[in-house]
Amino acid sequence: MKLPVRALACLIVFSSLATAQDGEIVPNENLVVDGVPKIPVSLAETVERYSNFRSAGFASWHPVDREMLIVTRFADTSQAHQVKFPGGARTQLTFFADGVSNGIAYEPVKGDSFMFLKDVGGGEFFQLYRYDLASGDVTLLTDGKSRNTAPRWSYQGDRIAFGSTRRNGSDVDIWTVSPFDASSARMVAQLEGGGWEVSDWSPDGTKLLVLNGVSVTETYVWLIDVTSSKKELLTPKTGSDTVAYNNARFAKDGKGVFMTSDRGSEFQRLVFMDLTSKRTDTLTPDLNWDVDEFDLSKDGRRIAFEANEDGISMLHVLDTATRTEVALPKLPVGVLWGVKWHGNSHEFAFSLSTASQPYDVYSIDVDSGRLERWTYSETGGLNASNFAQPQLVHWKSWDSRSIAGFLYKPPAKFSGKRPVIIDIHGGPEGQFRPDFNERDNYYLSELGVAMIYPNVRGSTGYGKTFVALDNGVLREGSYRDISSLLDWIAQQPDLDAKRVLITGGSYGGFMTLAVATNYNDRICCSVDIVGPSNLVTFLEHTSGYRQDLRRVEYGDEREPKMRAYLESIAPANKAQNITKPLFVVAGKNDPRVPASESEQMVAVVRKNKIPVWYLLGKDEGHGFRKKKNRDFQFYATAMFVKDYLLK
Repeated sequence: MKLPVRALACLIVFSSLATAQDGEIVPNENLVVDGVPKIPVSLAETVERYSNFRSAGFASWHPVDREMLIVTRFADTSQAHQVKFPGGARTQLTFFADGVSNGIAYEPVKGDSFMFLKDVGGGEFFQLYRYDLASGDVTLLTDGKSRNTAPRWSYQGDRIAFGSTRRNGSDVDIWTVSPFDASSARMVAQLEGGGWEVSDWSPDGTKLLVLNGVSVTETYVWLIDVTSSKKELLTPKTGSDTVAYNNARFAKDGKGVFMTSDRGSEFQRLVFMDLTSKRTDTLTPDLNWDVDEFDLSKDGRRIAFEANEDGISMLHVLDTATRTEVALPKLPVGVLWGVKWHGNSHEFAFSLSTASQPYDVYSIDVDSGRLERWTYSETGGLNASNFAQPQLVHWKSWDSRSIAGFLYKPPAKFSGKRPVIIDIHGGPEGQFRPDFNERDNYYLSELGVAMIYPNVRGSTGYGKTFVALDNGVLREGSYRDISSLLDWIAQQPDLDAKRVLITGGSYGGFMTLAVATNYNDRICCSVDIVGPSNLVTFLEHTSGYRQDLRRVEYGDEREPKMRAYLESIAPANKAQNITKPLFVVAGKNDPRVPASESEQMVAVVRKNKIPVWYLLGKDEGHGFRKKKNRDFQFYATAMFVKDYLLK
């Protein structure tokens, strides 16, 4: 029997949520819903197609065969899949309640297994596993309790190096383990701080390149002998200026290191260091944008890298001998990541997204110039080519500095001044980039809401001076960037400055609360997702491995003057200013921003006798990752928008 479209839509909705009773959606057992009105099935029927987008992320090439591992979601969470040729079937390999998306890499010699990281309930205490492709057996390689990150195979495939908090729960030390024997795990280097990660093995398997991140603008590269544990600092500090180094990789002969660096520049440039002389040469001297990532071909002849040019990805390939660029096929305007060469040294893969396409996996053969698409992710049956395209906009802020953002306008069928959602990115040292907007396309295409994604001061991508403009006591300057954006909206003939919703996740959630408490009369409602409400209590309760890194950005709450300043700007201490509806979303297992940050904000704002909605995921961490939880959050947010932004 063929079902009507409407009945089929209901089946899709009910399968992704729990059950429906009396025409209302019932949240699943892992959601705590407080103050959120009942959600009618009719609303879910309207929006459900916008919750059924899929995407695919490139993870790893097979070292011999022309096939790969990718990450995509068929059910509730993202898992590892195998694709054997362009456009081939996405064969699911891992099946866990929690997502598998990090640390996925084939064994580098035979490709008969792969490693991956997985946590439980969004807690981010990642454990390292080995998956045997012949048997399907999964072996735990770490202790099951500590936080383990940045695993790297040795090029011989006999060991994996990684960072771990196993020793004391806070400091990240460097460990190695045999992929065949979990009991072989040994600490290579005992270190202090939570910002350490393995970047690469030397080609002969005797040394490691290890990064120590102090802040987004201060990183150091160390060379560590795996046998003796001897450490050598390759990038000592010189002068008062801090320098960030990233993505360190050994040259094929092991005698030098490729990496990115902003030494002597506002931007991350591709550089090469000779390990004998320690001389560093800049390979991209004329590129005044960040090189976000790169990969060196197995034969050492070419480097593929992605440059972030005003938020748009530009792909380059550099010949390491002549230091000249290699011609590449033209790509759609969008955002890409995950650049990785195949072992054949003439083909590399990456993930690419545009405003009208979710992330999918592509490859380029540099010798032939052939561009191939490996995955074709679904868009819920919607024609995504009709979705709004981003417009890069700038506005003059309070100190005459130009601030950038991306504006998406609804279709022309919506007349008159349009309401606006301002969505502020997290990080805080993040950047909104114009990739696929997923669920936000519902607000644009169905409700006629304009979307603006600002990159306020403190965002990456615009130089290291700009990144530091909101540090410590400069924090409120970023709030004023949003105030200036509200002024700009008021000057636009097609935008309605009287109907503005502020939202954001993580640090964007903090900014949401800051705007709601400082500019309450200029907005009509706000949605805070896993955001801190007081930087003092946040710094005191965030996970130990993160505290020092965050103190560089926000200020050290242990210092009396800084503590007093942070308390004076805390949204939780100014909550009496909020008289507009507020929706707060939190994850119970969040190791970054404890749910207590959300709970204290909800408690104080409710004293103002205004609508406050609260949604807690008991099996989630820093943001909802499980589809059934994300769907309910989306439905509730859509209802909040209709109730308080559109009316």
